[in-house]
Amino acid sequence: MPEPATPMSEEAAKEAARLIETAFRDDTPIPAVGPTPPVPQPGRPPMSQKATDASMVMLAAGVASVPIGGSVSLVLYTLGHVDPTALAIGAAAPVALILAIGGLLRRARGVLPEEHHHHYTGPVHQDQRTQTSNTRGLIARTNNQQ
Repeated sequence: MPEPATPMSEEAAKEAARLIETAFRDDTPIPAVGPTPPVPQPGRPPMSQKATDASMVMLAAGVASVPIGGSVSLVLYTLGHVDPTALAIGAAAPVALILAIGGLLRRARGVLPEEHHHHYTGPVHQDQRTQTSNTRGLIARTNNQQ
């Protein structure tokens, strides 16, 4: 940085140093939490991650059932009348399929490997390097850089 043409006063130098400062730490204490009860926020109520995931699956399944129900209703409306035997077979087929898949999954449960836990002692080193790949050209050429 070039020296200024006229020398600065000590006060101006301190002010310039204060303005140039790039790091700041606020050491004021965080205010204590008061006795005010929490206020419910708009939107979904707070719940665990597992409950949130389950609710999303239920919402997705509900939305996915609309086209199926609509198509079945359209077919029944178009036919005008349905033979009770054919209706019973058509209604029992999805249930039988679900029961068969459930039985298959119960049998497959014994085939899955058991859960393993590994516990290590001593110093641990984690490699924090990143690998970036860049592939360009009609004939692919990849340059890996660390």
